[in-house]
Amino acid sequence: MEIALIHHVALTVTDLELSRKFYSQVLLLEEIPRPPFNFPGAWFRLGDSQHVHLIVHDRATFREKPLDTRDVHFALRVPSYRGALEFLHSKGYREDADPSDPLFMVAQTHPTAGFPQIYVCDPDRHVVEINSAVLD
Repeated sequence: MEIALIHHVALTVTDLELSRKFYSQVLLLEEIPRPPFNFPGAWFRLGDSQHVHLIVHDRATFREKPLDTRDVHFALRVPSYRGALEFLHSKGYREDADPSDPLFMVAQTHPTAGFPQIYVCDPDRHVVEINSAVLD
């Protein structure tokens, strides 16, 4: 078996409209048509052929703890670390916020991974890493 790429990441959400706002206005992903499933949700394009699928599910498991950079997450690559950091600051995200604050973020300019990283949580506390190939 040869795996070509990750097709999509599926995330359960509690408030579809709040999550739509985060993925479209904070992560700037384009919402795309979704098949007529018998449950609420939304799909977003990620890059050329990948997706983020949001699913409203009444038996979902959600994190009940502050942002943890080593916990389950997915990572998005951006061309400019500084540009992403400035954009998130303009949306109200802060490194000095209380870790339980929805707008808390972790910014690591020189992490062990070798590339700069920013971590935020979506409205349901799913961790999203935003990284760049180099520190600009």
